[in-house]
Amino acid sequence: MRTTLTAIKADIGSVGGHIQPSRRLLETVLEHVKQHHRGMLIDFRVTYTGDDIAILCTHTNGVCNEEVHRLAWEAFKAGTDVAKDQGLYGAGQDLLKDAFAGNVRGLGPAVAEMDIEERTSEPFLFFAADKTDPGAYNLPLYLAFADPMYCSGLILSPGMFQGFSFTIMDVNHVEADRVITLNAPEELYNIAALLRDPERFVIESIYSRQTGEQAVAVSTTRLHNIAGKYTGKDDPIMLVRVQGAFPATGEVLAPFNLGAYVAGFMRGSHNGPLMPVKQNTGTSFFDGPPIVSCAAYCVHNGRLSEAVDAFDHPYWDRVRQKVADKATEIRRQGFFGNAMLPYAELEYGGILQKLKDLDQRFQVR
Repeated sequence: MRTTLTAIKADIGSVGGHIQPSRRLLETVLEHVKQHHRGMLIDFRVTYTGDDIAILCTHTNGVCNEEVHRLAWEAFKAGTDVAKDQGLYGAGQDLLKDAFAGNVRGLGPAVAEMDIEERTSEPFLFFAADKTDPGAYNLPLYLAFADPMYCSGLILSPGMFQGFSFTIMDVNHVEADRVITLNAPEELYNIAALLRDPERFVIESIYSRQTGEQAVAVSTTRLHNIAGKYTGKDDPIMLVRVQGAFPATGEVLAPFNLGAYVAGFMRGSHNGPLMPVKQNTGTSFFDGPPIVSCAAYCVHNGRLSEAVDAFDHPYWDRVRQKVADKATEIRRQGFFGNAMLPYAELEYGGILQKLKDLDQRFQVR
């Protein structure tokens, strides 16, 4: 069966600052989808990570379908009305345009989609991150799909011997999507040369070179490129197919034990370690740390199984402690150096005005 997996997420309001959505807000989005999905969606789930609400759904309408995207947009608009009624912080923050325009790309919400031919068993993972940007997935995906030190299937599974192709987007190019496709393992160094700069070059998708099937879809939205100012971090989502011709579930999860330093944290202006958390977890310390959740599903005839929370396991408790230590350590450095993002990423915030004011006071000796 041909099935479309669509995930759309947005920050539309939060209790007590940038922590998590209210129960009523979450229920409003869920009820809107319940009431309006018939004849359009096969199945759906609504969850949150940090202060972001995500709608994961299945249908047969293909990617960028206007009806499906409109349903998500209107669900988020209904939620925004509730957030305003409750006086929640950042009500409608990610809805950067006033009107729906065919699909939600370029309107603020993050989107990850793929159209697949279902295998006999079709397992996949849904990742949602908060307080970070799409480049946060660069290193985990590189390790899971190109590095046999993390993905033993690259040397053990015949279905992966030919490697994978990476489509990488230059997110600084705002006029249109500027992308390049590079093959692993032949162009591994070229892939690494781009992915080392996660603020500019972001993995958009990954395909199996053996079967031609899509393995990964990542949201690549940069909110400041849409709004022209800082409106919150991009908080990316990601769909990853696993097993068979793709890495095993554990091979995709393993790199997240690094707690790699990523952009985001407080005011979207710092660096912090990416913490794997259970689904429906809010944020706390310094509006963070940057977090990522993962729900594992199987889909059959478009119907989703129950979710298994991939990071709800005793192993990840130890990882969370390690990541918390890393977050505490880098925060000891305050505003200085690598603890805060470079000016190129801060130019959409208030510090630019401060620098302009100070520039007038410099003297040449």
